[in-house]
Amino acid sequence: MQQHKIQHIRTYLTEQFNLPVDQIESLLPSFIATLGMHMQSLEKALEENNPRTIGEVGHTIKGAFLNLGLEDCASIALRIEESGKAGDTTADYRKLFEELRFMLNPVLD
Repeated sequence: MQQHKIQHIRTYLTEQFNLPVDQIESLLPSFIATLGMHMQSLEKALEENNPRTIGEVGHTIKGAFLNLGLEDCASIALRIEESGKAGDTTADYRKLFEELRFMLNPVLD
């Protein structure tokens, strides 16, 4: 799974941004580290239990996913963003976070 997701990111960056392979390889560790930091920010927002903050972080991480062609992850982040920005206190943000973590664990490990 890890290689599949990482290869998907490589292909997306090549096709969307016309980046050469060597440039993608040099940028990929930074992109993955940034995703990890965004996931940490989302976890911290969940601990604070503030839907608006959760929504803001959801927005940020959604953009990061879209920039890497991870539409499946971006879809979950959009749900987090919309619910959070609406102030929804009944949304199961933790479950959505766990779904994202499960999808990203192979990449972030």
